[in-house]
Amino acid sequence: MSTEQETAEAQVESEPVETVNNEEEQAHTELGEHEYTLDELKQELQEAKEKAQENWDKALRIHAEMENLKKRTQKDLEDAHKFALTSFAKELLPVMDSLVLGLQATAGDSAEVKKFREGSELTIKQFESAFAKFNIVALDPLGQPFNAEHHQAMVMQEIEGAEPNTVVNVFQKGYVLNGRLLRPAMVVVAKAHIDTQA
Repeated sequence: MSTEQETAEAQVESEPVETVNNEEEQAHTELGEHEYTLDELKQELQEAKEKAQENWDKALRIHAEMENLKKRTQKDLEDAHKFALTSFAKELLPVMDSLVLGLQATAGDSAEVKKFREGSELTIKQFESAFAKFNIVALDPLGQPFNAEHHQAMVMQEIEGAEPNTVVNVFQKGYVLNGRLLRPAMVVVAKAHIDTQA
């Protein structure tokens, strides 16, 4: 084969490739040649601004929701710590009541009765100390105005000289744990004196 033939064959093989490259360049050029008008650019800019504002609003909402969730979780955690003893404390209240009633029921001056009283008083003081340590506070509202949130009225009575709507007797003390009611105080409330002589 002569050198001329090899050159001619090489030219024939390379021609279709050039044609393909020219077509790609033309397609590329046609896509890139679209010139935007000023109105089209303004429209695209406005759409981009609206989309950016929409995304910014979403981000702010998500951030606010996360902050609220964080605060709510923190409060729930604090409440769980503060009120973890609620069930246990409620179970101890009848024991305390029984001790107090037992102490009130003791009568007599014998040595055994005195020892029993002393032992009961010490046990009650230990209970009160433990309650104070865990922020369990007794409600003994004698002489105070009736508070429906912390007191349960068992009876309303007309009592001479008593201010209406005042607690005049406490059947059973109430208790709160860190400000939350464990048990309302059972009370007798004075009602207004009605003058029947007219």
